[in-house]
Amino acid sequence: MTNQQAAVRSRQERLEKALDQYGFSAVAINAGPTLTYLTGLHFHLSERPVVAVFAPGKPVCLALPELEMTKASQPGFDLSPFAYGENPAQWHKAFDDAFEAAGAVSGRIGVEPRALRVLELRFIEGAASGVSLESAEECVASLRIQKDTAELDMMKEAVGMAEASVQATVKAVGPGATEKEIASELVIQLLRNGSGSALPFDPIVAAGPNSANPHAVPTDRKLQAGEILLIDWGANNGGYFSDLTRVFSYGEPSKESIDIARITAEANAAGRAAAGPGVTAGSVDRATRAVIEKSGYGEYFTHRTGHGLGMEVHEEPYIRGDNEQILEPGMTFTIEPGIYLVDKAGTRVEDDMVITETGADSLSSIERGLVIL
Repeated sequence: MTNQQAAVRSRQERLEKALDQYGFSAVAINAGPTLTYLTGLHFHLSERPVVAVFAPGKPVCLALPELEMTKASQPGFDLSPFAYGENPAQWHKAFDDAFEAAGAVSGRIGVEPRALRVLELRFIEGAASGVSLESAEECVASLRIQKDTAELDMMKEAVGMAEASVQATVKAVGPGATEKEIASELVIQLLRNGSGSALPFDPIVAAGPNSANPHAVPTDRKLQAGEILLIDWGANNGGYFSDLTRVFSYGEPSKESIDIARITAEANAAGRAAAGPGVTAGSVDRATRAVIEKSGYGEYFTHRTGHGLGMEVHEEPYIRGDNEQILEPGMTFTIEPGIYLVDKAGTRVEDDMVITETGADSLSSIERGLVIL
C-alpha cells in the first residue's frame, strides 16, 4: 500500500466517524477537491457527472462515465463503480444502482452546496427520492481543515514555486510592459518552477490606479515608473495551492503609496503575531484591522483579513471579524490586509499561514514591504 492509499483509507475512516457525529446516513460528493481528498482519484467537472456515495460499512459507490473506468481499476480501497455510456437518457441507472448499493435510499444524505451542480442534484434526487438532502459542508470541512504533515509539505513547496516565480518575473519586466504581458510572464515562470498548469486562479496583476481594485483583471494598460504594481498569484503543487500578494514599484513611488504600503505590511505583521492555537479567527481579523484603522485608513480596508487555503484557494477557516471559530494546529489560511484608494493606488500583503502547537508560522517569506526595483 502506498502512502497515498494509506492516507485515503485514514480519511475515509475519519469520514465514517464524522457521518455518525453529524447524523448523516451517507454523503454524496461530486467531482472536485473533496472527492480527490477522500479517494485520491481525479475527475474533471464536466458535462459527464461523477458522484461518489460514502456510507458507513459500505464500499464507496461511484457513478461515472465509461471512459473514466480505468481510474477506478486500482484505487487501494473498497470501491464499487457504476458506469454509464454516452446516452444521457440512460445515465440515471448508474446513479440509481450506486445509491442502492450504498444503501443511501433513506435518512439524511449530506451534499456540498457550494460544489454540487443542479446536474448532479437531479440524478441524486432521482436515485434517492426518499431522503433528506442537507448541507454537509461543516462535516466535510472538519476533515479537510487541519492539514497533515504531507499536506503541509505540499503547500510549502507550492509557496516556494510561487516565490521563485514572482522574483523571476519582476526581473524580466519593467515600465512599458502591460499588465497582461506581466501576467503572461508570471504564468510562464510558475510553470517553469514546477506549478501544475491548473493554477489556483488567474494571477492578478494591477498597476497604478488599477491596484485599488482588490480583484482586478490584467489589462492592456502599460506599467509606468514610480507607480504601485500589485501582484496576487499562486502555484498548484499536486492539487495543493499557495496564494500570495506583494507590491512593487519601478522607481520611487509617491509618499502616499509608500505610507499605505508600510501600514499594510504592519497590519499583516499584527495579524501574523495574533494567530495561534486557541485564538479565534475573528481576533486575527481585528488585529490587522486595528492597525489600519489607527492609521486613518480603516474605510479603505474593504474585505476580510483572509481565508482558508489548501486544495481550494478559498476554504475554511475564514478570517473575518465575526468568525469566532477557534484556530487549531494544522489549519492553514491567508493573512492579507489591504488599503485601496480609488483612482490612486492600492496595496495588499498576503502570506500563507499554518497554526502550530505553539503559535503560527508563515509558509511564505519574501519581502513584505514595498519592493522598489
